[in-house]
Amino acid sequence: MTPTSSFTNIYQLYTPGSLYLLSTVDMLKSLDPGAKIAIVHENDKFSTSVVAGLTPYAKAQGFEIVLEEGYASDTTDFGPIINKLVESGATVVLGGGHYPDGSTFARQLSERKAGMKLISLLVAAPDSKFSELGDAALGVTGPSQWEGKATHTEAEAKALGIEWFGPSGADFSAAYAAANTDKPTYHAAGGYAAGLVLQKAIINADSVDPAKVKAALDAMNLFTFYGGIKFDTSAEAHGLQIGHTMVVIQWQKDDAGKLVREVVWPADVASKPALYPIPAP
Repeated sequence: MTPTSSFTNIYQLYTPGSLYLLSTVDMLKSLDPGAKIAIVHENDKFSTSVVAGLTPYAKAQGFEIVLEEGYASDTTDFGPIINKLVESGATVVLGGGHYPDGSTFARQLSERKAGMKLISLLVAAPDSKFSELGDAALGVTGPSQWEGKATHTEAEAKALGIEWFGPSGADFSAAYAAANTDKPTYHAAGGYAAGLVLQKAIINADSVDPAKVKAALDAMNLFTFYGGIKFDTSAEAHGLQIGHTMVVIQWQKDDAGKLVREVVWPADVASKPALYPIPAP
């Protein structure tokens, strides 16, 4: 969402859609700067906003985009698109949309043995039930706002020269586990971080006066266990999040052969190195 003048008191904690896959491009540049990219995405508002940010960024990083293809949300047969993908000479496919289409696309890519070195899919891949695809899930990556395995630290903030605020990720996760039966998702972490941000703004403003709190939010450059927090203060995009970087997860197999979700980027918070290229099915 791009705020208008009527939204000047709204602040976005999550990384906006246009920046969702930029971390994946950064990772790919470190792995294979000569990769040829196909962008295949659902034709919905969210997914197209992701592509609107992804396409120029990938080009600016020197990548050749050999295919850009949208598909209807109710697509169940990706055969024609996979044919185009293979014919394009792409080595990497980025995009997707939501769980039904993304999981179907991943399964059919595996069945076709399309030979992609990297697959990154929105929404579907970071979902815990993606592992139900079995070997079709292996090596598939996706962007995530936050992962317990990649929680940010005070030492990281200090190295960046950014102020730290709030509990450690371990303390947050322990407190959450004590109150709930499930592990915290990025939704829970983001909700808690939103409270931290407001608390810090009130402390900095030394007031609950809306104008003073707004000024404190505008000036904020903060690090929490959730990551960086900084807001766009331009008239065109006031309140959009510009300080938070997405992490990249990848489905890998543990020592017992079970599919598990590992964090593979950014490198300083990765739980495992990325599998690249994806193992052949």
